[in-house]
Amino acid sequence: MAEALTSEAILAATEEVLRRYGPAKATVVDVAKALGVSHGSVYRHFPTKAALREAVTRRWLDAQHLAMEPAFDQGLTAAEMLRAWLQKLFDRKKLSHVDEPELFATYLVLVRESRGIPEYHVEHLVGQLARIISAGVETQEFVTDDVDRTAQAVWDATDRFHHPAHAQEWGDPHIQDAFDAVVSLVIAGLRYNRIPSAAGDA
Repeated sequence: MAEALTSEAILAATEEVLRRYGPAKATVVDVAKALGVSHGSVYRHFPTKAALREAVTRRWLDAQHLAMEPAFDQGLTAAEMLRAWLQKLFDRKKLSHVDEPELFATYLVLVRESRGIPEYHVEHLVGQLARIISAGVETQEFVTDDVDRTAQAVWDATDRFHHPAHAQEWGDPHIQDAFDAVVSLVIAGLRYNRIPSAAGDA
């Protein structure tokens, strides 16, 4: 007896089809063929091609979110944890762009075409930054009146090292030096300065 078709199996097959054909040519029929089922079987799980593409994009991003979970159990200071987290994000972005450029480009297309997906991704990662900063505030290593706003500021300040718009810069031989300088500045600011509240300080 054949195994029941699951949403997870469809998403895994969709990812392989996207790798093979790219987002412009990949179709639901291709996914169905890869699974040995009719395209109607796929549509019973995902009613539209757009729904399927959004689901596979979320699956891919959720794997990235899981891989980026901060390491709170390694005895690091908040500054060390923040630097390590930002370095890991930068390294993963560079690796994806250099080692799997076609897949990197594919998911850029999918992220852009799915409503709410970019915000979903950024919200998860900025949330992880907020947890690191909050840990630093608790140990009095970092100073801020607004953890969430500060986390967003750190995300924005390090934009060059994770936003796909800057991908062509990541091969620069001096990019790591630039990264180290920016992160050191960010950490110094978290230790000694206070991010003003949204309403401004008196």
